[in-house]
Amino acid sequence: MEAKKLLTGEKGLVVGIANADSIAYGCGRSFCGQGAKLAVTYQNEKGRAYVAPLADALQAELFLPLNVQKEGELEAVFQAIAEKWGSLDFLVHSIAFMPKDDLQGRVIDCPLSGFLMAMDVSCHSFLRMARMAEPLMTSGGCLIAMSYFGANQVVANYNAMGPVKAALESCVRYLAAELGPKRIRVHALSPGPLKTRAASGLGHFDELMTMAEKRSPQRRLVDIDAVGAIAAFLASDLADAITGNTTFIDAGYHIMG
Repeated sequence: MEAKKLLTGEKGLVVGIANADSIAYGCGRSFCGQGAKLAVTYQNEKGRAYVAPLADALQAELFLPLNVQKEGELEAVFQAIAEKWGSLDFLVHSIAFMPKDDLQGRVIDCPLSGFLMAMDVSCHSFLRMARMAEPLMTSGGCLIAMSYFGANQVVANYNAMGPVKAALESCVRYLAAELGPKRIRVHALSPGPLKTRAASGLGHFDELMTMAEKRSPQRRLVDIDAVGAIAAFLASDLADAITGNTTFIDAGYHIMG
């Protein structure tokens, strides 16, 4: 007899799929493989053409536009979820942005406009999603955000995104404390370097990949499916006693001095 899948019948929102290399797509594949029903978003009409076939592969029951800086779009996504399902069990927030010139400059030189945009897209939008998800998670749930090692240690060329991700990880801890009584768990995942579209804005990224592979205890890089497997576990009932953590998925790189 086939073992029951971890997320059979669970309903989840996946935000941040841009192409087949996206971490969010690796999460979506794992969720789908474990029996979940999914809602998938795309950023704009240009991106829709790339994301639509991936949403089809995930058998997404909802496929919706979402630019978190566009007024009303986030509210529309959660309204559609409420009308379609009436509840939500988990969500993945896998979006981040900072203007390239601001990202590639020194932290001390980052202009207010670029810093605020990065905080809005990469951090505060997670709080807004959590607030809208809360009333739909009537039987508990799981909120997952994507971070990176540069939130904890200085990583060359990660620059001002480091403080932004540090703020995101702090928000994860505070949300875990606030939502814990409702059995809503909150996590940050911190994958090792991956060749995603978002990573393409970092200077000398290939060098970072090479160093991570050489210095990690397992002498390898991770992939989006490794991240997805951990996301599915954390979203499942098997992880119902875990919350507020930053989970590193980096072949052990973060432990090296």
